[in-house]
Amino acid sequence: MALPIEWVDDHLPALHATRAGGRRHDLILLTAVWMHLDAGEREVAMEAVAALLADGGQVVMSLRHGPVPQGRRMFSVSAEETTRLAERHGLVLRFLGEREDMLGRGDVTWSFLVLLRPGA
Repeated sequence: MALPIEWVDDHLPALHATRAGGRRHDLILLTAVWMHLDAGEREVAMEAVAALLADGGQVVMSLRHGPVPQGRRMFSVSAEETTRLAERHGLVLRFLGEREDMLGRGDVTWSFLVLLRPGA
């Protein structure tokens, strides 16, 4: 059975089109994108993501740590900083894991966070 999927053309940090839809979501995935936002953009993005999350919903995200490849826009961002930012927007840390790079790059590591919006 096919699931109904609606594609929305939008982007971080503000997610204007997605927020305009008025729906709240049980799960939001942010995979290897957060470190491409500077500190100000991360503040706006966390507010937008938190506003999109339903009570009891979760954000699952990954953070890349390591040298920035030539020609890429990336910023150093820690799991601790991200957790504090999430807490300011009503989210709580449910899980934090760390691991080596899946592509075998010795100078790259990853953090995986699950953030929860408490509720019903």
